[in-house]
Amino acid sequence: MEFSANQIASLVGGTVEGDGNVAVSTFAKIEEGHKGALSFLANPKYSHYIYQTQSSIVLVRRDFVAEHPIEATLIRVDDPYATIAQLLQMVAAMTAPHPSGIEQPSFVGEGVELPEDVYIGAFAYVSAGAKIGKGVKIYPQVFVGAGVEIGEGTVLYPGVKVYHGCKIGSRCIVHSGAVVGADGFGFAPTDGVYNKIPQLGNVVVGDDVEIGANTAIDRAVMGSTRIGNGVKLDNLIQVAHNCEVGDNTVMASQSGIAGSTKIGRGCMVGGQVGFAGHLHIGDNVQIGAQSGISKSTPDGARIMGYPAVEYGEFARQTINLRNLSALYRRVADIEKRLSDTDRS
Repeated sequence: MEFSANQIASLVGGTVEGDGNVAVSTFAKIEEGHKGALSFLANPKYSHYIYQTQSSIVLVRRDFVAEHPIEATLIRVDDPYATIAQLLQMVAAMTAPHPSGIEQPSFVGEGVELPEDVYIGAFAYVSAGAKIGKGVKIYPQVFVGAGVEIGEGTVLYPGVKVYHGCKIGSRCIVHSGAVVGADGFGFAPTDGVYNKIPQLGNVVVGDDVEIGANTAIDRAVMGSTRIGNGVKLDNLIQVAHNCEVGDNTVMASQSGIAGSTKIGRGCMVGGQVGFAGHLHIGDNVQIGAQSGISKSTPDGARIMGYPAVEYGEFARQTINLRNLSALYRRVADIEKRLSDTDRS
C-alpha cells in the first residue's frame, strides 16, 4: 500500500515542499531512512540527520528552516510527532488483524450474552454473569471473572486475567499478562502472625485506557481501586489497593503505587518511580524517573530525586554531590595546614 506526499498532506493538513508525487509504503526512523520510507523530525537533536537521510518523505514543523540542501520531500505540519502518531494509527487500523467469532475450545458461562461482533479466542474463559460489550476482543487464554463488565471495543490480549466484579470501560487495551483485580497486599499483624485482610472491593477502569504487559492493578479492601479515563500505564507497573489514578495520567514502566495513594489528572510519571501510601499527588505533576515520593505534592509540581524534591533543587543537589570529592580534598588540605601551623 503506497501513499504519495500529496495524499499524506491532504490527510494531515500539511504543506508539501518538494516532489508531491513521491510515494512511500513504510515508516523509518530518520537516522535509518531509506527510499520509500516516511520519517519525521520532532527532536532538534536529530536535525543533522535530515540532511543525510535516505527517506523519501520527512515530516517537519511548519517553521523548520533548512541550513543545507535536503533531498527528501518535506511535509510541513504543526506537530510532526502527533502527525506520525495519527498516520501510524491509520495504518494500524487498515492492517491489523480483525478476528471474530467464538473459537473452540473456549468457555462462556451461563447467561452471558455475546454480541454478534464479539471475538472469543481459544481457551478463553468467560465466567457466568459477565457483561461483554459490542466489538470486544478476548484473545486466547484470557480469564474473565464472574460479574465482570467489559465495555464496547475493548481488547484483552492473550493471558489477561480480570478477577470477579471488576469493570473495564470502552475502547481499552489490556496487554498480555496484565492482572486486574488480584487481592491487595493487606495483612494485620497479630502476635507475630500476619492475618489476611479480605479484599472485598473491586477495580474500576475508565474509557480509553491502555494497560501494559504484566501490569497488576489490585482490588480495593472496600470500595474501588480506580483508573481514570485516558490513563496510559506502561508494562510492569503495580497499582495497589484503593489507589486512584486521575484522567489522562501517563506512567512509565516499573513504577509502583502503594495503597490508598491518589494521583491527579494529567500527570507524567517516569520509570521506576515509587510512591508511598496514603499520598495525594496533584494535577499536572511531572515526576522524573527513579524518584521516591514520600509526601503529597501540589498541582503542577516538577519533582525528581530520592526523596523527590523540586526539579531545580534536585539539579543543585546533583551538582553539589559531583563536587563533593573536591570539597573533601580542600577541607583535608585546610585541616593539614592548620595542624602544621599549630605545631609550629
